[in-house]
Amino acid sequence: MAVRPFWTGYLKLSLVTCAVTLTPATTEGEKVRFHTINRKTGDRIYTRYVDAVTGRTVDEKDQAKAYEKGADDYVILEDNELDAVKLESVRTIDIDEFVPADSIEWVYYERPYFVVPADDVGEEAFVVIREAMADSKVVGIARLVIGNRERAVMLQPWNSGIILWTLRFGDEVRDENEYWAQVDNDAPVDQKMLAMVVKLIDDRTTTWSDKMVEDPVQSQLLKIIKAKQEHRKKAAPTPKKANDASEATSNVIDLMTALRHSLESKSGARKKGR
Repeated sequence: MAVRPFWTGYLKLSLVTCAVTLTPATTEGEKVRFHTINRKTGDRIYTRYVDAVTGRTVDEKDQAKAYEKGADDYVILEDNELDAVKLESVRTIDIDEFVPADSIEWVYYERPYFVVPADDVGEEAFVVIREAMADSKVVGIARLVIGNRERAVMLQPWNSGIILWTLRFGDEVRDENEYWAQVDNDAPVDQKMLAMVVKLIDDRTTTWSDKMVEDPVQSQLLKIIKAKQEHRKKAAPTPKKANDASEATSNVIDLMTALRHSLESKSGARKKGR
């Protein structure tokens, strides 16, 4: 069942405009959520802002946003100063640039939203924009205010609609070269071991299914909660012990032997879903 959109506005490309809605493509509504309570009274515990020095609760009117420029030295920013740097319109997705569809690295992708026409009047313009991007193999880049925060976003044609991805800003993504530099790309590759690993991958390659990303912890938590609701005693699952260093060391075998055993093991070859 489709949920109600949480944002309604306009998709704009030059002089072409259409009304659209935005709905999160993912949900955490089914996740088990916990509250912190007072064990003695069973009452909820609430978080309050308190002064770090006096320990007294700070009224909302006295709370301000500030930038820390040094130890215990802050620059306070007023609401009107923060409003001055926001987008002029929070209700328009104005596509001002396009880039090749495969040019944005996945590490920039943050959260997806479904974009669909808000009414029949704007559907033609919506479809034209979607199909033009698909034919040109490009995605649109725009900016949008979501949750009182300005975000860079990417619009990607997807089946009958458009997926809008919020993007991480450049200073939020670390430079991968700093980490890849630690890998010796010139190290020789044992061709026999390479062939064995390729065989392992081939044996385990199957068809994607959303069952591959089911949450086993969620299922166990629901079972425990249900048991407690039914007033049955249920022992909590015993956490798995991590192997200590000595045990890990004693179990180390050479890579070639491990690969050979993996290929020989019946569990190493899964039925292909091709």
